[in-house]
Amino acid sequence: MMNIQGNLLVVDDDRHICEAMADYLRSLGHRTETAMNCKDALSRIREYNFDVVLTDVCLPDQDGFHVLEWVAQNKPETSVILLTGYGTIESAVEAIQGGAFDYLTKPVIDDELNLAIQRALGQKRIVEENKKLKKQLDQKFGISNIIGRDYKMSRMFDLIESVSDTRTTVLILGENGTGKTITARAIHQLSSRREQPFVEVACGALPDSLLESELFGHVAGAFTGANHDKMGKFLQADGGTLFLDEIGTASPSLQVKLLRVLQDREFEPVGGTKTHKVDVRLVLATNENLEERVRRGEFRQDLFYRINVVSVTQPPLRERIGDIPLLVEHYVHEFNQQTGKRIRAFDDTALHLMQRYGWPGNVRELVNVIERAIVLSKSDIITPSDLPEHMRIEARENVSLSGRFGSGTLKSALVHPERQLILEALESNGWNRQETARTLGINRTTLYKKMKRFEIDFEHHVQL
Repeated sequence: MMNIQGNLLVVDDDRHICEAMADYLRSLGHRTETAMNCKDALSRIREYNFDVVLTDVCLPDQDGFHVLEWVAQNKPETSVILLTGYGTIESAVEAIQGGAFDYLTKPVIDDELNLAIQRALGQKRIVEENKKLKKQLDQKFGISNIIGRDYKMSRMFDLIESVSDTRTTVLILGENGTGKTITARAIHQLSSRREQPFVEVACGALPDSLLESELFGHVAGAFTGANHDKMGKFLQADGGTLFLDEIGTASPSLQVKLLRVLQDREFEPVGGTKTHKVDVRLVLATNENLEERVRRGEFRQDLFYRINVVSVTQPPLRERIGDIPLLVEHYVHEFNQQTGKRIRAFDDTALHLMQRYGWPGNVRELVNVIERAIVLSKSDIITPSDLPEHMRIEARENVSLSGRFGSGTLKSALVHPERQLILEALESNGWNRQETARTLGINRTTLYKKMKRFEIDFEHHVQL
């Protein structure tokens, strides 16, 4: 077994024992300091972050339990191993209950001491790795991973932060590709359930018979092929969050079961009689108009009211074109890391073309376009020629269609598309003039002049 090296402090009032132990530990590659009383030991621990403190219980000023208590309160990341010349079961139990990592009896055998230190250092490494992984989870799935400054996104962020740390059921509405799964993960990551499971089920990907078993589990013999008991997603998510995507596809029988779980937090597996109680926070998503489905009798009204406690609307990309440069910058950095390329940016012409495109696939389509451009580009700047041909054609058509107004002169033909572009940018930025000017690449004074020339007025357009 490879020795993990660490920073150690040995505390013992017997100078010979203290130095002998320190020399042995240094020979194993550990950075080791010594102290001969409690006061000196605590002074050193305050100044330096030791990985492990090995302290004798009997010290001339205060005992090793005092060192243990101080470290537990002030430096909990430091492990304490107590050493004593008269070991008893009672004192060992007291040491462990007080927070000691281990309790060794003198004379300490070298191998025994080394093993205890290696266990302590190994546990510390695991704790640090867990902290690192949790930090990575926050970065990958936290709200900071949702990119956007558009006012609709800002409203969505406020709502997510308000509702995350509650048990309230959340319904996420939005077209395919808008990022509903990322939002569901952010809600979980911001909640007190973040340490518990996040379980996702794509309801539309499974037939009704399998979906019911997937959610609630089944017992052996419940149906042909059910050879053993299966735990469902509700039990897997117990204590955490269950995300049901495409909830609009649920069958009438499944809707009844879901209503019961939402009301009573209990269910029976398929073919079983045992009732399971669960503590699960439900987040659901749909790209369908559930109110319309309720009117048509295709979705239970009582279930709709149960799941529509708080609804979060994920705006489509075409309604927040001001966020496209932000998203491009973010994913250029991400794909540069993945591919090893050094793309600096998308040029202004490419960005403007992307802002005129309709994005039927939303952010998911944007990500694919960025990845494709980065992989295929021969230059460090992405230009329109690096974008898919259908995007360039549609963007040109949009400009052409919006320009067919006026008396036929070039100046008059350009009035409508310019006015429309300013209107769309204003609406996309919640009529914030500063942000709109930044999005359009002009200063605020120029924007005011154009708004006056094109008779663009906030109150007038709101009334319309």
